[in-house]
Amino acid sequence: MTSQHSAPGLPSAKDIAALPPDGGDEFNRLIFEKSPYLLQHARNPVDWYPWGEEALARAREEDRPIFLSVGYSTCHWCHVMEHESFEDEGIAALMNKAFVCIKVDREERPDLDHVYMTVTQAMTGSGGWPMTVIMAPDGKPFYAGTYFPKTGRSGRIGMQELVPMLERAWKENRAQLLSSAEKMTQYLIDNSRIAPGRMLEKESVLGAFGQLAQRFDEVHGGFGESPKFPIPHNLNLLLQVHARTGDVRALRMVETTLRAMRRGGIFDHVGFGFHRYSTDRVWLLPHFEKMLYDQALLGMAYVGAWQATGDDFYRRTANEIFTYVERDMTSPEGGFYSAEDADSEGEEGLFYVWTPDEVRAVLGQEEGDLYCRVQSIVEGGNFRDQTTGQLTGSSIPHLAKPLSAIAGELGIPTPDLQSRLEASRRALFAVREGRIHPLKDDKILTDWNGLMIASLARAASAFNEPRYAEAASRAADFILTHLRDERGRLLKRYRLGESAFPATLEDHAFMAWGLVELYQATFEERWLREAIAILDEMEAHFLDGKNGGFFLSADDGEKLIVRPKEIYDGAIPSGNSVAALALLEVARITGKTRYEELADGIFRAFSNQVLRAPSAHAMLMQAVDFAAGPSFEVVVAGDPEAEDTRAMLARLRSIYAPTKVLVLRPDTGGEEKSPPSIAGLAPFTAAQRARDGKATAYLCRNFACEAPTHDVDAVARSLMNARYSPAPADEAGSGAPADTDSGGQDL
Repeated sequence: MTSQHSAPGLPSAKDIAALPPDGGDEFNRLIFEKSPYLLQHARNPVDWYPWGEEALARAREEDRPIFLSVGYSTCHWCHVMEHESFEDEGIAALMNKAFVCIKVDREERPDLDHVYMTVTQAMTGSGGWPMTVIMAPDGKPFYAGTYFPKTGRSGRIGMQELVPMLERAWKENRAQLLSSAEKMTQYLIDNSRIAPGRMLEKESVLGAFGQLAQRFDEVHGGFGESPKFPIPHNLNLLLQVHARTGDVRALRMVETTLRAMRRGGIFDHVGFGFHRYSTDRVWLLPHFEKMLYDQALLGMAYVGAWQATGDDFYRRTANEIFTYVERDMTSPEGGFYSAEDADSEGEEGLFYVWTPDEVRAVLGQEEGDLYCRVQSIVEGGNFRDQTTGQLTGSSIPHLAKPLSAIAGELGIPTPDLQSRLEASRRALFAVREGRIHPLKDDKILTDWNGLMIASLARAASAFNEPRYAEAASRAADFILTHLRDERGRLLKRYRLGESAFPATLEDHAFMAWGLVELYQATFEERWLREAIAILDEMEAHFLDGKNGGFFLSADDGEKLIVRPKEIYDGAIPSGNSVAALALLEVARITGKTRYEELADGIFRAFSNQVLRAPSAHAMLMQAVDFAAGPSFEVVVAGDPEAEDTRAMLARLRSIYAPTKVLVLRPDTGGEEKSPPSIAGLAPFTAAQRARDGKATAYLCRNFACEAPTHDVDAVARSLMNARYSPAPADEAGSGAPADTDSGGQDL
């Protein structure tokens, strides 16, 4: 049952105003919720309950099965199923008669979502949202699916036929249904009992690289055919592989993908930020929703690519992502909102597409024609309706070829063309702001905020940009202030003054990682202390003490039919993968090997599963790569305000060295009465002082420390020479960046 930090009150005027107008003025119980997704269904004639003891008790008392519907606010097919069925009086009457109906926001309850998505995938061979699960009053499932139309079509059963069929089966064949439910529950239990195996080593990282290379689209970038998802942790892993091996194929895969995505329609060329995924192979036609976690993870990929290549194209794209997040996805208090919908005015993508006449009306004939030529806005349109496949008449702005090639065809110097396009973009953006915006899911999630904090912190470090560190710090302060219960334990979600739901493993792991990265961006020790406290809480309540790794839910949380452990890195990396990386970083910063032992426990707990498909665990492979080494601990001792200390830190932060941790040991010179406070967290720093009054670097590599030095370039060379030992044969030679253009001019 849900634990809430503050009792839910009456719906706000903002919530009422945001509710869909159809369905009359009567509300179901969801009107008292804060989730935008649940509130979207508050006017449905379906007698919805939120998940909780009230609904479960009614199912038991009335001996009725439960209709569980799981989705999220920006899910296109969730909207379709609602409009077709849940707003329909006839379908609602059938559902209300047959079931106790429960609606769940998967982003608020990922534990529930994980359990029943595993059921759906096992029963149907696939999954997705909306997710529909029919279960006995005790929560044991016997039927599952995803989207069901109102009436059957194209071989898919409709709600009009499905509901009476299930109602009849519950009355006439209950024993068979319950037997099926017991078998499925036992499958879940057996599936969660993963026997630990051997330690994961660098060979699994190289195996993941090989599998990704086999699936790589050499022409358009990305992996596989369509739909095509960004999966930034694949790209971040490939950057690490390039650093470890010098294999230019890994870097080429990253660069081809990042450039193709930035040119494609998956990128919002007018307002910035990336859409969820591309429905085609060439990144043109996106699913238009925008998710916070995509911005965070892609931001990291572009920052890493800039560090690895020095090409300013990647830095500019990262800055564009963060511009979008700061402008459109940041609350006044500093927390980050969750998502923006794909639909506006009932049509997917309407907010984002243009006709040539619309562009010329804003820019005039000459600049309008130029913008349309460059951004592929054509008569008749290039945007096809995803249901019918018919052209809509509008176009998705995108670059059909690199900007330098277009500039050459037009006879315009690339910098001049860029300047004109930017002026046009600003004008179009101002006009687009007057359109009806897609719904913004303005709930603030602890785990996704942790990812965004980590991404901004990395950008702040790499780009030496304090503004990003300030944004990350504000978000961290918000989470640590507003998303804790009376015991000091983390909570999952905040919206409109209410904090609710116990935090899951992802909340702890992602937030701890974000805080470790934020410490290294600011050297404010409070962030490191908070990260350690969160990891200790994670160990106390989520650790599988027998087999290693961490459960998704806490030991004192709601007892579901199974307590799952997860390692698969999907669109969002798994909590165990991020936990492994955060634990390793804290172990190296503090010198406390207990945290490294916990990370090793994760590797062993899931190794049998991971070794079957290492490329499906790209985030975990980044942590394995860190553990395999060489890895580095760098302590800079010096006056934090002195120019030489600042310059040394900026140099070390700018290079691509993903397996290093960086610590600042303040030393203003003179005799110290006591060690600095960082020595309380990292005791080994107590004796690491600045030499000769100058900023001094202490470098340790694979548990062996080198002599202190003032030569930052020597330290940088060591960090960049982080090859596996013995290094694999370098068939490509130098490992220099491939297929990049000087100055970052070529989009």
